Amino acid sequence: VAPLPAGRYSDSAGGFCYQESAQLGAATRNRWVTSGDTVELVEESLDVNLLNNAVRLRIQGCPFLPGGIHLCEVQSHLVVLLLTAQTVHRLLLPHPARLYRSELITESQVQSVFTDISKIHIRDPSNYYVIPSVPGLAPNSVASAAWLSSEGEALFALPSASGGIFVLKLPPPDVQGSVSVVELKQSSVVQRFLTGWMPTAIRGDGGPSDVPVSLSVHCLDHDAVLFALCQDHKLRMWSYKDQMCLMVADLLEFMPVSRDLRLAAGTGHRLRLAFSQSLGLYLGVYMHAPKRGQFCVFQLVTTESNRYSLDHISSLFSSQETLVDFALTSAEIWALWHNEENQTVVKYINFEQNVAGQWNQVFVQPLPEEEVTVRQDQDPRIFSQGTERHMDLTWDELRKEVTLAVENEFQGSVTEYECSPEEFWQLQVEFWSKFYACCLQYQEALSRPLALHLNPYTSMVCLLKKGSMSFLVPCSLVDHLYLLSNEHLLTEDDAAIFEDLEMSRDVVCLVQCLRLIGESISMEMAFIMEMACSRLQPPEKAAEQILEDLIANDTENVMEDIHSKLQEIRNPIHAIGLLIREMDYETDAEMERGESPHLALRMSLSQLFGSTTAGNVVCGGVAKICTVRFLLCRDLLILQQLLLRLGDPVSAAPGCHAPGFGNPVGFCWESNLQHLSVLELADTTALTPHKLVSGPQTIVELFFQEVARKHIISRLFLQPNTSLAETSLNWPHLITSIVADFLPLLWPSNPSFLFPECLMGSCQYTQLQEYIRLLQPWCHVNMGSCCFMMGRCYLVMGEGHKALDCFCQAASEVGREEFLDRLIQPEEGEVVSTPRLQYYNKVLRLLEMLGLPELVIELATLAIMESADDWRSQVQTCIFKHHLDLGHNSEAYVALTQNPDPGRQLDCLRQLVVVLCERSQLQDLVEFPYVNLHNEVVGIIESHARAVDLMTHNYYELLYAFHVYRHNYRKAGTVMFEYGMRLGREVRTLRGLQKQGNCFLAAINCLRLIRPEYAWIVQPASGAVYERPGASPKRSHDGECMAVPTTHQIEILELEDLERECLLARIRLTLVEHDVSAAAVAGNSTPEETVSLLVRAGLFDSAITLCQTFKLPLTPIFEGLTFKCIKLQLGGEAAQAKAWDWLAANQLSALVTTKESR
Repeated sequence: VAPLPAGRYSDSAGGFCYQESAQLGAATRNRWVTSGDTVELVEESLDVNLLNNAVRLRIQGCPFLPGGIHLCEVQSHLVVLLLTAQTVHRLLLPHPARLYRSELITESQVQSVFTDISKIHIRDPSNYYVIPSVPGLAPNSVASAAWLSSEGEALFALPSASGGIFVLKLPPPDVQGSVSVVELKQSSVVQRFLTGWMPTAIRGDGGPSDVPVSLSVHCLDHDAVLFALCQDHKLRMWSYKDQMCLMVADLLEFMPVSRDLRLAAGTGHRLRLAFSQSLGLYLGVYMHAPKRGQFCVFQLVTTESNRYSLDHISSLFSSQETLVDFALTSAEIWALWHNEENQTVVKYINFEQNVAGQWNQVFVQPLPEEEVTVRQDQDPRIFSQGTERHMDLTWDELRKEVTLAVENEFQGSVTEYECSPEEFWQLQVEFWSKFYACCLQYQEALSRPLALHLNPYTSMVCLLKKGSMSFLVPCSLVDHLYLLSNEHLLTEDDAAIFEDLEMSRDVVCLVQCLRLIGESISMEMAFIMEMACSRLQPPEKAAEQILEDLIANDTENVMEDIHSKLQEIRNPIHAIGLLIREMDYETDAEMERGESPHLALRMSLSQLFGSTTAGNVVCGGVAKICTVRFLLCRDLLILQQLLLRLGDPVSAAPGCHAPGFGNPVGFCWESNLQHLSVLELADTTALTPHKLVSGPQTIVELFFQEVARKHIISRLFLQPNTSLAETSLNWPHLITSIVADFLPLLWPSNPSFLFPECLMGSCQYTQLQEYIRLLQPWCHVNMGSCCFMMGRCYLVMGEGHKALDCFCQAASEVGREEFLDRLIQPEEGEVVSTPRLQYYNKVLRLLEMLGLPELVIELATLAIMESADDWRSQVQTCIFKHHLDLGHNSEAYVALTQNPDPGRQLDCLRQLVVVLCERSQLQDLVEFPYVNLHNEVVGIIESHARAVDLMTHNYYELLYAFHVYRHNYRKAGTVMFEYGMRLGREVRTLRGLQKQGNCFLAAINCLRLIRPEYAWIVQPASGAVYERPGASPKRSHDGECMAVPTTHQIEILELEDLERECLLARIRLTLVEHDVSAAAVAGNSTPEETVSLLVRAGLFDSAITLCQTFKLPLTPIFEGLTFKCIKLQLGGEAAQAKAWDWLAANQLSALVTTKESR
C-alpha cells in the first residue's frame, strides 16, 4: 500500500455510538464520511426520526486525515474532534440527554444534535489549532488518534516527522490556557533500558523507521495509553501522563517472515482495540504482507512490577483480497475486503472457538445487473424505484426530470428528421442504456464500503458507505445453507446444523442439489415460475416445464451431478420435511401478551424501532428472507419433479418412494411457494401519490411502522416484572426476534389478519386486491375476512355488485374468524343480536354510508330470511326507506306491509304519506290497498290535514280522493265539509271563500251520490272538529292547562243543511266580491250577521234570499232599505250618483217603477 501525498488522502468513514445505546429509548448513533477537505456528519436513530440530522462541513485547503474524525461523550456535550493535514478542531454539540430534558421521548420525530451546528464558531481560537511545523506531520503516514482527558482537555496524537508521536493538547472549553505540544519519542536511555527484556531480533539499526502507521488510544482514569503500530513492524505502548514507552513488541515473531519483509516498511498494518470489563483489553493487529495478510489477537497483561506484555491469543490468516477495514470484539474479528473483481467481501470469525481458522461468510447485497434486456415489445423507459431516500424531489417529479433530460439528449443527437420505428426504438434503447450505465456508476460509487462500524454496546455491525449505511442482520439456518458458497458448504460443520449427524449430512446434500438446480436456471426459466404464481397457475406444472428445459439444455451434466448427490441422501423425505419445517411460519394461536408493565417501560417501548431507518432495516431483512425462500421452494419443487421422473427404485434415491413422496410433499411445496409469492408481492412499492420521501416506501414498511412493530415489541418486552435495567438491547438477538415475530404477522395462513387490515386502513386498495387474489386458490385461513376485504376494495373501485357478492360470501364465516368477530362487536347502546345479523347490520351501515341504496335493499332482502321478528322489523324498515328514496313506491308499500312491528309500520306509513305528498305522487298514495291499515292511513292524513296550512298543502283533497276512490262518499263529503268550515274560519280571503264554496259543492255532490236515507253526515259540536294534533293547549288565566271535554254534542247534517251552508257561502262570496274589505268579517259570520252586512252593502236581493232560506224576518232588510232611501232624499247629487253602485248589484227587474220615483 503506497502512502498518499499530503493533501490527497483517500475517502474514509467511521461511526460512533452513545454509551446508553444499549438501553431502551437511546439507540442513536452517528456516522461520518470524509472526502478531501469535506466531512459529512449524519446522525441516525432506530427509534425516532431525526430532523436536521445531516451536515456537510468543509475546511478549505485542509484535507481530512483518513479516520481523522473522533467523537467523545461528556456529561452535557458531544465533542467532535477533527484532524486535518494542517489543523485540529474541536466542536461542542449538545448531548442528546441534555437536548431532550424530559425523561422520555414521546414524539415520533425530534431534533438532531446537529440542528444548531451552524451557530458554532468553528474558527474560535480556543477550539482549533494549526499543526506546528516543528516537529511537523510525518509525510508518509496518515495515522491519528484523539481523545478527551478526565479534565476535559482535547488531545490529538499524530505521527511526527522526526519519528515517534507528538500530542497536541487543547485546554478545556471553559478554561483559559495555551495549547501544549508533547513529543513521545524513544530516547537512547530508554532503548538501552528496554534492551534487557526486548527480543534480540528487534534491536537492528538498519530497519524501517518507528513512524506509526496506525494509532489507537485507551483511556484510563487519569492517564491515556497510546498504542502505535509502526513501520518497523513493532507495536509500541506509550503512557501520555509519564511520556514513557511502556512496551515494545516485535510482531514479526508471530508470523512467518522473510528478510525482504523485515526490511520493507509496514505501511499496510492496522491496529484495533477492544475493551471488556471482565476480560480486559484486547489488541487486534493486521499484518500486511505482499499477496497475504495475517490477523493477530493479543491480550494486554500487567505484571506486579507495572510492566506490560502481550499474551498471544490467536493468529488468523486471510485471503489475498485487499483489506479495507476490520473491527475487533473480545471474541470476534469482522473484516471488510475488496476482491480482484472489486466486489465487497465481508467475513467474520470467532478467534476463541474456531480452531480451524474458518471464516464465516457474510452475504452482501449485490449491485444491479450491468445490462438490462429490453424486448422489442417493451418501452425502453423502464423505471424501478430504489431504496435511496436522500433526495429532495418526489418520485414522480424525479421521473419527469429524468425523462425530460434523456429525451432532450436524444433530440439533440438525432440529425435525421425521419426514421423508421425500428431505428427510433433502437436509438431510444441506446440512450436509455447510457443513462442506466450512469446510474449504475453513481450507485456503485455511493455503495462502495469504506469502513466497518461495530457497536460495542449492542454488538451491531454496520457497513459504512460513501452515501449510506448498511446493517448486518443474522442469517437463519436455511438461508445460511442455501446462500453459502460451495467450498464453505463442503466444510460446514455437520454438528452445527442438527444434533443428528446423518440428518445434517442429508440436509447438506439436499441443499447442494438445490444449489445445482438454482445455478442452472436461466432468467427465462425463473420467469416461468414467477408468472405461474402470479397467474394462479399450478406451480408444479411450471416446475415440470423448467425441469424439461434443464434436461434439454444440460450441456454440463448437471443432472448427473444431482443424481449422484441424491444417492448420498439416506432419507430424502425426512430431509425435505425438515427443510420445510424450518421455513414454516404458521402459528396456532395469537401471540401471548404479558401483563401491563409500568409507565416508564411502556413509554420507552413506544419508540423502540419506531424510526423510518428501523423500518427499512427490518423490512429489508424480511424481503431478503422471502426472496431466498421463494427461490429455495422453487428449486425444491423442481427437484421433486426430478425425483418423480426417476420414480423406479433403482434410479430413485434410497428410501424414496415416488407416489408417497409426490403427493403430500407436493402439496406443502405449492403452499409454501405461493406463501412466499404473496410475501414477495408485499414488498412492492406502495403507489401513493405525493408521499413524503422520509415516509414508508413499501407496504411492508407501512405495516411494520403502523401496526406490526407495536405487537412485536409488546410480545418481546411487555412481560411481568420487566424493568429498564433488564432490557439491554443486543442487536443480533433483537433483530432476529423481531424478524421472526414479523414474518408470522405477514404469513397468510396464520389467524392474524393485521396485514390486510393495515392495507385497508392505509387505502392501499390495489395492493390489497392483488394480495387477496394470490391467496384465493390455496389459502383456507381467514377466507371470510379476505372476502370482506375484497368487497371493501370493490366498493372503492365502484363495483358495487361484486362487493355485495363478496360480503355475502363472508357471512358464512362470521363467528369463526377473529377479524370478523372484532368487526361485529356491538357499539354502546346497540341491540345485541346473533353474530350473522350483527355482521349484516355492519355491512348495511357501510353501504348506507356510501350511498348505495340498491345494494342495501339487495343485502337486506337476503338477510331478512335469517332474522327474527325484532331484527326483521329493523331490516324491513331499512328496505322501505331505501325503496322510498329510490322512488320505488310499490316496493316501499310492500316492505311496509311486511313489517312485523306495528310501531315501525306506522312510522313507515306516516313517512310514505308525507314523501308521496311532497313528490305529488298522489295517485300511488290513493290507490294502494292498505289492507288492515285503512284507519291508520286515514288518521295520518287527517292529522296532517289539521296540522298544516290549508292554502299550501292539499291533504283534505287527498283524503277526499282517498274516500271517493273507495266509494265511501259519506266520508268524502264529511272531509270536504270540514275543509270548507275550516276555510271559513282560518282563511278569510276572497280565494278562501271561493275554495269554501267549491268544498261545500263537492260535499253536496257526494251526498247526492248515495241513497237519500243515508245522505247525512255527522258534525261534532262547535270547536271539537278543529282540535288539531300539535295545537297548543288551552290554558286558564293562571297558566294551567284546561281539561279537554270528554263528551261532545253530536249534530246530524242532512243534504238540505249542506245546501243552506253552500248558499250562505255563495252569498258571502258575493258580498266580498262587492266589498273586499268585508272579507275579514264575512268569512265566518252567521246568517243573521251576513244579512246585516248585505243590507249595509246594499245587496238587498241576496239578503232577501238568505232570509227566506234560513227563515229569518225581513224587517232588518226593509229598515235598511228605508234608511238608505231617506239618505238619498236628504243627500245631494253626489249621494244619488253613488247609490247606483249598490242599486246595480240588485236585480232591477224586481224593482217597482213609479212616476214619483223618476
